Amino acid sequence: MSHDIDDSKARRTVLILVLAQAFLGAQMPMIFTIGGLAGQSLATNACFATLPISLIVVGSMLAATPLSTIMQRYGRRVGFFVGTAGGALGGAIGAFGLYQNSFTIFLVGSFLTGIYMSAQGFYRFAAADTASDDYRPKAISYVMAGGLASAIIGPQLVKVTADSMVIPFMGTYLGVILINVIGSALFLFINIPKPKAPAADAPQGRTRWQLITTPRIAVAVICAMVSYALMNLVMTSTPLAVVGCGFDQNNAADVVTAHVLAMFAPSFFTGHLIARFGVEKIVASGLLILAGAGAVALQGVNLENFFVALILLGVGWNFGFIGATTMLAGAHEPHERGRMQGMNDLIVFGGVTVASLASGGLMNCSGGDAVTGWTSVNLAMAPFLMLAGGALIWLVLRPQEN
Repeated sequence: MSHDIDDSKARRTVLILVLAQAFLGAQMPMIFTIGGLAGQSLATNACFATLPISLIVVGSMLAATPLSTIMQRYGRRVGFFVGTAGGALGGAIGAFGLYQNSFTIFLVGSFLTGIYMSAQGFYRFAAADTASDDYRPKAISYVMAGGLASAIIGPQLVKVTADSMVIPFMGTYLGVILINVIGSALFLFINIPKPKAPAADAPQGRTRWQLITTPRIAVAVICAMVSYALMNLVMTSTPLAVVGCGFDQNNAADVVTAHVLAMFAPSFFTGHLIARFGVEKIVASGLLILAGAGAVALQGVNLENFFVALILLGVGWNFGFIGATTMLAGAHEPHERGRMQGMNDLIVFGGVTVASLASGGLMNCSGGDAVTGWTSVNLAMAPFLMLAGGALIWLVLRPQEN
């Protein structure tokens, strides 16, 4: 019966987080659709076109540990308010950078947007806080499914706002401010108790080193990092590749829409698949689907190739990342939450930062044209897929601990 009580509260929390993921989350596909194009219009060197997106990820990486600490000490609600404040401020400074035609100011805005991106990453952990063991993978999965709405809302808002003002893309960044201000009201209704402070004589939990060297945790972190980093590597360059191969900005927005839909649509059943087949098999499936995305992208640069590759990229990310998150959520104790979740996102977004920084260089500076750059981006996936796949096989084959 206690599980029923816990899960009724968890379901209410999940509903609020789904709405937050849907509405507040729309700003991320908006910014990822136009960030590189806006950067390309401001940067003096095309190799730095995707730097604004990279700095969002850098900001997210650096915000992960402070946000985790804030949530551990003051609760999830305060941490989520900090996130929307960062998103609104980032949008405002980004708009000002476009107004001033200043790449430097625009980059500062991008960096601050990373605070929101980091906070959004904790929605999935917040969903698991009050859930029973049985409901946990479904709770995480449902919250991620909220991104389905953001996948539709975000790119469509780009189409409406990107050219709505004399200065291209400025309307989009003003829209981002409004999304954060309005959406932050959702967190007034969230009620997740703060973790109880351990008694003086209570076990302090494992150190960060002990946590990260626990085999199941280590593999979960590696698979989450690779899934997210490779998705970001390819997605960051996609609008540049689509436009560079002769298609227009609306085609790029449509490809990103299809990709983000594919990222979140499977979430309606990912949790059920994990419960039925086991988390390891779902993570492995995700890695294989990511490899399939790269294979399709390497077959050509027709519009259908972009669509199919980016759809596979989204599904692969979903299985790999939600699976790895579920694996991690069940591998540490509640009093280790702040320590482990902050460290996990620091490592994951560290990998995403490297991928994002590499994306622009591979796309714009590894060859003479967009086709060569796009090929380089997709070939770069291979060694990291082998790393994650090897780690997962090692975990499955190692002797089980009693």
